[in-house]
Amino acid sequence: MKIASKVYSVIILFLLMACGGSDSSTDDSTTPPVVAAPSAATLVFPADNTECNEGVVSGTDETKSAVTFQWNASENTDTYEINLRNINTNTSSKSNSTTNDATITIDRGTPYEWFVVSKANGTNETASSTKAKFYNQGPGIENYAPFPAEAINPARGATIASATSVNLQWAASDIDDDIVGYSIFFGTDTNPTTELGTTEESNLDAPITSGAIYYWSVITTDSQNNSSTSEIFEFAVE
Repeated sequence: MKIASKVYSVIILFLLMACGGSDSSTDDSTTPPVVAAPSAATLVFPADNTECNEGVVSGTDETKSAVTFQWNASENTDTYEINLRNINTNTSSKSNSTTNDATITIDRGTPYEWFVVSKANGTNETASSTKAKFYNQGPGIENYAPFPAEAINPARGATIASATSVNLQWAASDIDDDIVGYSIFFGTDTNPTTELGTTEESNLDAPITSGAIYYWSVITTDSQNNSSTSEIFEFAVE
């Protein structure tokens, strides 16, 4: 009996050692490195509200020129996405670069808006620069039309508190700095054709009614009678 008891004890001890497994406190998994988010680039050229006169005119199409867009390099960035919008046609294009410049062929005598998105490998986070507007120099143009106005108040798509009137506010610029006035079109039609009034200031009061959605646009005119029409802005009233 004593021998059997000893043998049985040895077997139990062996089984306990075999089932003990490895030390669970040891973690062999590798934690992936944290990729820092990119920072926003700073635009250099073309600068905001300027005329770009450094483009190389195409040898096969005089209506186009190659412009080298430049920006300051941003931290933690592997690639840059250059976003360019033709203001006249409202068409947009995108280009990519691994350096802090990119040469793009665009229409001459045309206003553009551009900005840069910084991207980094290993993360979906991005950072956008501010936007800049410029005119690409065209043949024989001595005075440029103003850039289309942008809504300030109410913000585009905003819902404002119930009231009997609202002060429409906008921002506009002109590289010749010769804006002389604005014509405001306002109403509940999605394409407003009723002129609310004209003004030399960048704001104008408009009557409103609770529960309505309003649409408005601005025509900006300069001293040479050049003009630009903004996009149609909209807002709702509670």
